[in-house]
Amino acid sequence: MQPLFTESEYHTSENTPRYWGDRVVLNSRVYFMLHYIAIITRARLLIALNRFNAAQFIRTNLSIFRLIEGCNGRFHISGLNNIHDCAGPVVIVSNHMSNIESNSLAWFIRPHMKMTYVVKATLLKFPIFGPVVAYVNPIPVGRTNPRQDLQTVLEEGVKRLKEGVSVILFPQSTRSHEFIPAQFNSLGVKLARKANVPILPMAVKTDFWGNGRFFWRDFGPLNRDEPIYVTFGEPFMIEDSNKQAHERVLEFIQYHLERWGVPVK
Repeated sequence: MQPLFTESEYHTSENTPRYWGDRVVLNSRVYFMLHYIAIITRARLLIALNRFNAAQFIRTNLSIFRLIEGCNGRFHISGLNNIHDCAGPVVIVSNHMSNIESNSLAWFIRPHMKMTYVVKATLLKFPIFGPVVAYVNPIPVGRTNPRQDLQTVLEEGVKRLKEGVSVILFPQSTRSHEFIPAQFNSLGVKLARKANVPILPMAVKTDFWGNGRFFWRDFGPLNRDEPIYVTFGEPFMIEDSNKQAHERVLEFIQYHLERWGVPVK
């Protein structure tokens, strides 16, 4: 598959125009959410017609990415060479702030490697979003039984990795606009060691797209003054203890979040 982007960095151009429809709604989230739902609905229809493939998956992520830019989102992405240079599957471990990292970044990643996510099992039950999430054959976890989740991720994750599919996971229990290292578990390290593949840390600041409440968590407000930062670290094999590898991942994420002004507790 031909990569859409091969540079090591991406920065939204200062000349990127804001969509006129977004201006009309006076900084509300209405325009963005309606178009976001339309993009996902189109993907769902293609799945129903058995016409959804890897190219359509990338196109869906790119459409959401461009929608964010058209609503005044400004991306600053670095370390893309660490994705491009991967010789095989990896475990990508990241902090988790919003839908941006799970809905719009795959167009940078998927042309270079097959990929899937560890997701909440309840996401797969949504009538429109569920089948789109299910397309990448994710690893579902319940988040009510940590021991069972660990077993599921290790068993299914190793299976995906041996099939050449990279696994992206967010070890925090929920999306958060602050970073608490104590709540960032070492599941990614354990999976990478068990599968004998590199682990690749990723740090994100995506509070441009806020989190809503209750059933509307995916439809939070847009914080248009907040730049969007994403950086991919160098992949590394786990040669020492799991604890040392986990600390290395934490140090990478914490270093960048502090640079970007994200609260670290």
